[in-house]
Amino acid sequence: MAETAAGPDQFTGATPDNALRNAERADGPMLAADGTPLKASLARSLRRQKIRAFLLVLPLLVFVLVTFIAPIVDMLWRSVENDIVSETLPRTVVALDGWEGEDLPGEEVFVALARDMNVAVERKNHTRLGTRLNYETTGMSSLFRRSGRGMDEIGEPTMEQFIALDAAWEEPATWVALMADPDWIERQAEWAAAEDRGAEPRFRLNGAVEAALPQTADIYGAFARTAQVEDEDSPTEEEPWPVVYQALASDLAALEALPEDLPADTARLLSQARDAIAGFTPEDVRAAFLDLNEDWGDLEVWGTIEAFSDPLTAGYFLAAADLQLTPQGIERQPEDQRIYGTLFLRTLWMSLLITGSCILLGYPVAWLLANLPMRTANVLMILVLLPFWTSLLVRTSAWKVLLQQQGVINDILVWSGLLSDGNRLVMINNATGTIIAMTHILLPFMILPLYSVMKTIDPSYLRAAKSLGATNTTAFWRVYFPLSVPGIGAGSILVFILAIGYYITPELVGGTKGVFISNRIAFHISSSLNWGLAAALGTILLAVVLLLYWLYDRLVGIDNVKLGG
Repeated sequence: MAETAAGPDQFTGATPDNALRNAERADGPMLAADGTPLKASLARSLRRQKIRAFLLVLPLLVFVLVTFIAPIVDMLWRSVENDIVSETLPRTVVALDGWEGEDLPGEEVFVALARDMNVAVERKNHTRLGTRLNYETTGMSSLFRRSGRGMDEIGEPTMEQFIALDAAWEEPATWVALMADPDWIERQAEWAAAEDRGAEPRFRLNGAVEAALPQTADIYGAFARTAQVEDEDSPTEEEPWPVVYQALASDLAALEALPEDLPADTARLLSQARDAIAGFTPEDVRAAFLDLNEDWGDLEVWGTIEAFSDPLTAGYFLAAADLQLTPQGIERQPEDQRIYGTLFLRTLWMSLLITGSCILLGYPVAWLLANLPMRTANVLMILVLLPFWTSLLVRTSAWKVLLQQQGVINDILVWSGLLSDGNRLVMINNATGTIIAMTHILLPFMILPLYSVMKTIDPSYLRAAKSLGATNTTAFWRVYFPLSVPGIGAGSILVFILAIGYYITPELVGGTKGVFISNRIAFHISSSLNWGLAAALGTILLAVVLLLYWLYDRLVGIDNVKLGG
């Protein structure tokens, strides 16, 4: 009798797929109990099942996205994000476009810097900018902080000449009548007269004045918005910054016709100022900045601002690779600052040593647990799990006591005569201390996967090998050990990935020779607050782990890694 080959889809029982196939083969449409076509009814039922299944896993999906995926995406973004320069100094960045870097920038760049700095000082952003640029060039933080205190001096000579021309220029009302949109002035007056009033209407510029006096409108608009948002005050009560007068002088020097529909008094003042502007003493803004701080004459300062003016930067990744972005291009860090390459190599090498140590120590223990009677094995398993019930900080501190030169281990060695008192071993604040302490901490993560795999190996395999003439050693290496390799793989991945991310234990027992790259990442996050560099280092570390995981999959096969039967 010929046998019919049965494929994976040739099950003839009642399944949704078979019902759909039978519906397609039928001469006429098969109907469900409610009179709808069976095919449509089954498709709707399957769709409902899929939606129900999706809703069941949705909370877990949201949890993973919020706690795992989102932080990784944020880390990747922080490693290239650099919009603080372009947001804090937008006018300066535009004015610096095309600067060759061979000579000090021109007057127009310093004028733009003065306007940006006035806004930044009021919004208290100049210190953050200085801190960011100080990561690249030492001294930038103090430069911006000290210059911020003297911003009121820049533009003051021009302001005094306007006030000397007519005292009305000192009044906030004069500037509001000139710069504000008439509708805003009317709404603001209604707001001021109201008894129960909320927030002041957001300031709006006069369109005609904005077109005729673009520089003045730009910086006065920034002044008005800052007064309302940052100072919670009104531009109708605040005198403009001195740089606003300076911008007005520049606009009036190029003004051909006065803006239309200005109040008579305002038009008279503006016309008078335009006629008198030729007699004003021009202000040297560049000299004013150099008087505030001579470092503004340093080309390296301007090169740093220009180099990091782009919203996205590779500077953090370059720093993580012991390189730096300079006005001349990419260069290597000074020799005494090249630390990250060494730390990455040390982290990988010591993590491999720790993984190897855990294999050598954990394999016999796991074999013993798997082959002892269940009652004895359970008691010993409690001892393996006991470190999990003890604080990591306590265990690490205990190793400090044990490993130091006047510690327990050295005292026992001296007492036993194996060492002289003058030749005590140095096992702390170096790589040795890190390897010993971390091997102890991570050893359970190797034993448990090994034990779970060894427990599933049938003892009859070894008896069969011996019955065929194999010695104990041959039976172990040719039969038992290959069957336990998946447990070694699972334990190695666990231990290695945990090891490269540890920073508490290396920090406490590693000194300067036993710390990992994770210690530097923690330093930049909590101490130096250079989150961009910390994110770049973390991204590189993540990429290295993924690369090693891929290599392991290619060489060993991730399918061979398992935690049990």
